[in-house]
Amino acid sequence: MRIRPRRLRRTPLLREALAETRFAPARLVQPHFLLPDDNARSAIASMPGIERMGLEPLLARVEADLALGLASVLLFGLYEHKDAHASAARDPEGVVPRAVRELKRRFGDDLVVATDVCLCASTDHGHCGVLEQGYVQNDPSLPLLAEMALAHARAGADIVAPSDMMDGRVAVLRDALEREGLHETALLSYSTKFASGFYGPFREAADSAPKSGDRRSYQLDPRNARAARRESELDEAEGADMLMVKPALAYLDVIAAVRAATSLPLVAYNVSGEYSMVKAAAERGWIDEAAVVREILLGMTRAGADLVISYHGREALEKGWLT
Repeated sequence: MRIRPRRLRRTPLLREALAETRFAPARLVQPHFLLPDDNARSAIASMPGIERMGLEPLLARVEADLALGLASVLLFGLYEHKDAHASAARDPEGVVPRAVRELKRRFGDDLVVATDVCLCASTDHGHCGVLEQGYVQNDPSLPLLAEMALAHARAGADIVAPSDMMDGRVAVLRDALEREGLHETALLSYSTKFASGFYGPFREAADSAPKSGDRRSYQLDPRNARAARRESELDEAEGADMLMVKPALAYLDVIAAVRAATSLPLVAYNVSGEYSMVKAAAERGWIDEAAVVREILLGMTRAGADLVISYHGREALEKGWLT
């Protein structure tokens, strides 16, 4: 035989030299769930290895992560007070703005701080917008989301990331930021977010499950790839600086399609259900966790993601799984 592709896979050095996809720590974003009690921490039963944390343990955790090369975080707030219009999420002295201010004071530009912008964790009904007569109202939700984003941006967030999937919210948030002179605050849109069965552990972690109904009237139908690509194209036109596909593992084709349609940075969210399935299988000895995590992160990158939000990030770096 003249053609033998195996020649180029013969030794570890050859394989390394010719690797087409590489995954660096700078590509990782670590999510954090913030408790209002500064010194509190609590385990998340469905997400082994991940905790909810108050401000003090958060600062210690982030400092240790920076030493690993994990220099980007995504913050989610938990709220003691919940009401119909998510007032706690819009409070400039709330759990997320306070954490943002302290993280930026302590670590400055050595740390990239992104914040999730959505109403679900602070509404008494658990939906991502204003609920009237059992239906989430699009336009009345937009000013509330803008107020939440402004509270985070004023506190010093590098990136605000709306995850609600209301139509037009990227334009409303961008305009609100510009009016405030917050020109440097980047906007990462959860532009292609599916109504997925992979979110269960997150909803436990963030206490954000809807009390009635579901989110299918605003999140994307998993059957629709063209609609998914269109959502990202619309958010780019409205002024998003970065786009996201969520979840990632079952939607690698969508990541590739969005990548082909845009030159903006693209983020994949390796979501809680994907994480927990790997953890459960690894605990039973059914898989090699290091190999599977490495393969998952490389697959999302190979599909076109520039960054990956993943709960695996810290452990992968601590244990050298990516090398």
